Amino acid sequence: MSKTYLGVRLRRLREERGLTQAALARALEISPSYLNQIEQNTRPLTVPVLLKLNAAFGLDVQLFSDADEARLITELRAALADQGAGISLAEVRELASNMPEVARSIIAMQQRLRETADRADLLAGHITQPPGHSPAAFEAVRDWFYERRNHVLELDTTAEAIGDTLPPGRMAAGLIDRLAGRHGIRIAQGGQSLRRYDPGERILHLAAHLNPGQMAFQIATQLAFLEQGETITRLSEDPNLTTDARTLLRIGLANYFAGALILPYRAFLAAAEAAHYDIELLARRFGVGFETTCHRLSTLQRAEARGVPFFFIRVDRAGNISKRQSATDFHFSRIGGSCPLWNIYEAFARPGEILRQIAQMPDGRSYLWIARMVQSGQGGFGAPVKTFAVALGCDLAHADRLVYGRGLDLKNPGIATRIGPGCKVCERPACPQRAFPMVGRPLAASTAEARFAPYSGAG
Repeated sequence: MSKTYLGVRLRRLREERGLTQAALARALEISPSYLNQIEQNTRPLTVPVLLKLNAAFGLDVQLFSDADEARLITELRAALADQGAGISLAEVRELASNMPEVARSIIAMQQRLRETADRADLLAGHITQPPGHSPAAFEAVRDWFYERRNHVLELDTTAEAIGDTLPPGRMAAGLIDRLAGRHGIRIAQGGQSLRRYDPGERILHLAAHLNPGQMAFQIATQLAFLEQGETITRLSEDPNLTTDARTLLRIGLANYFAGALILPYRAFLAAAEAAHYDIELLARRFGVGFETTCHRLSTLQRAEARGVPFFFIRVDRAGNISKRQSATDFHFSRIGGSCPLWNIYEAFARPGEILRQIAQMPDGRSYLWIARMVQSGQGGFGAPVKTFAVALGCDLAHADRLVYGRGLDLKNPGIATRIGPGCKVCERPACPQRAFPMVGRPLAASTAEARFAPYSGAG
């Protein structure tokens, strides 16, 4: 525990359970005056007291962890910056640390305000909103997975039980048999749609260009709806989600089940540890792509058997983030774009290469990042191909477990690239790539000159 003054969280816990200070003190076998000092932040919350809390109430000790604080601080600063509030980092950190629910409420209010402003702009400009799901719905689903460390235990264990009965990397035939034997559904390949189920004819239509691994994933996704429909519905009926977000969450949960089936937890984790998390070796062994392997690695957070906690992200050439999953506290801002010094953007210029980067955020936390460009599509002359860059990152403390940490001086802070969460909320005033000033601060003269002066031919 790097931070031990958590009296507000303890007081909130006591109030939620309807306990007096005297009653809680008796349960923890400490004096009421000692408990009062902890709640007033004049005494620290020690590890022995935390263990007694766990023993007395079955309390998740993560409630008193600072693992989520970095992300919360980033989002809170962005929300306040959106309002032009130049609040100091010390004040933001204090609020996020001692009153996290208040901080989350501020973030939620700002998100709703932005959504309302966007709708007003659309109406004022007589613009018809394009069809599809709203950006807010995607963010809500990402947050749902983030709060669970990107791990959904009940779907994962059920999927693993099925996957363990099938040969790794060659599951398509077994899944076709399961689909036919249990559900009376046959497969038809052809057309462009990845997956389309016809319930009347009981035919699952799959695209003709799918390889065996992709076919297995699509069949497993359909099995999720057929065999785990009740569980998926129950999990997605979150009262805090909009109807649009619930629809997206159902899709996300079905895809999660499919990934957990074709890459069964214990077998995949054991292979990952043995290969020192070599993504290409794992992809070949299990017959899946680089991106699918990265995505699954970011979900290995089962309590009794944890893998390296990873952050997974996918972007296009314009910097649009289309996938973002995390088992860590790493978080980029939702406003102002991401950092151009991050190696994921360099991957587009070096196709086929796996790029490594040690990157340090303004709060001093350092990470090892692996990035590579990936493509999807049928290929062939004139055929459309989707191009993305994907990145997998972990805290530098775990880097020695990865094959990608070999040959790097992991203890030398001088080799770290100083990146940030996005210019509008980044505290690095001297960054040579700064595109915008931090909200509430003026743009440095040198940066302003470089931004607005005509090209001089020098440099």
